[in-house]
Amino acid sequence: MRHQKITTTVRAGIDTDVQHGAVMPPVYLSTNFNFAGLGEQREYDYSRSGNPTRDLLADAISQLEGGQGAVVTNTGMSAVVLVTYLLGANDTLIAPHNCYGGCYRAFSSLAGAGRFKVRFADFTQPGSIRKLCLRERPKMIWLETPSNPLLRVTDIDAMADIAHEFGALLVVDNTFLTPLLQQPLSLGADIVVHSTTKYINGHSDVVGGAVVARTPSLVEELAWWANCVGSTASAWDSAQTMRGLRTLHARLRCHEENAQAIARALEHHDAVSRVYYPGLVSHPDHRLARSQQSGFGGIISFELAGGERSVEAFLSGLKCFTLAESLGGVESLVCHPATMTHAAMTEEAQLDAGIGPALLRLSVGIEHMPDLLGDIARGLERVQKLVSVPLKMACSA
Repeated sequence: MRHQKITTTVRAGIDTDVQHGAVMPPVYLSTNFNFAGLGEQREYDYSRSGNPTRDLLADAISQLEGGQGAVVTNTGMSAVVLVTYLLGANDTLIAPHNCYGGCYRAFSSLAGAGRFKVRFADFTQPGSIRKLCLRERPKMIWLETPSNPLLRVTDIDAMADIAHEFGALLVVDNTFLTPLLQQPLSLGADIVVHSTTKYINGHSDVVGGAVVARTPSLVEELAWWANCVGSTASAWDSAQTMRGLRTLHARLRCHEENAQAIARALEHHDAVSRVYYPGLVSHPDHRLARSQQSGFGGIISFELAGGERSVEAFLSGLKCFTLAESLGGVESLVCHPATMTHAAMTEEAQLDAGIGPALLRLSVGIEHMPDLLGDIARGLERVQKLVSVPLKMACSA
């Protein structure tokens, strides 16, 4: 396995101000920068093309991922779409059939517009992916590990071997784990994508994305496209995201501690039919997750007994978990993927990906653990009361 320890200390920009000695770097909100003279362009000229504040964030994320550089975008989906500019009309992208609904929609729509070709596949069987590569000869393979929302884990090292055997780029969405818990480039990936809206920012107040590349040439090509299509992030959003990144270590520890406690509680409750969390030994990919991750993160998905009626009973009355999309913020959220994050997928595609009407996804925040456990317990009690009624009636009959 290709793996190397990469620094996880974020000090980018700290104590570098030579003019006033500011500990934290200033925010460069200027849209443009002057020329030293005719034909004498400075490092920065226009903020869409380059900005000192955005570059600090890009350097920090690149350093954490062990890349040769990064491009910071204005949304997570901008980062996703930016990578597809590396593809031509006759190139094929292979992506997971159970990927995030926004990615599924983007890949399907762009392929429908003739930008490239896409094939969705089950990545839990690397052997079947290799057979698909033999037939399709892809230029890019897209991984989402752990996947959203079922948290299936893909062997990055094995997929890198397959991708490079066919001359394809391996792209890994590392949003769920961040570079502190998983570093795909050290496992053979070529490009790493983040929705920085999630854990990297961590406060649900800035949308953004990032693309990190293994080689300078890939960084240069991605940066050219980002400038060309105008998908780069603003200085203010970059500064706010950098603020969040500085506390990522502390937040992730709390996210994961809370998530592990909740996952164990869900696993042993009669109102829950199945729990998806790689940190549980019962998860089918637990061993693989332990081998390529240094933690399991703060996302849990689970299915309730009793179907869609149980979902309504569980959600009604929750105090600590807010029904909302997105994830990775300090606050706890609960999401119904079938009608929210993955609504863009057809019902057939949802079922093929394992997304049913009784599935819920938790983004576990950093609140007091007993409060979160109590909220979950009361929700499950409501489900248990609902599903026990027809059972009792059936027995009495």
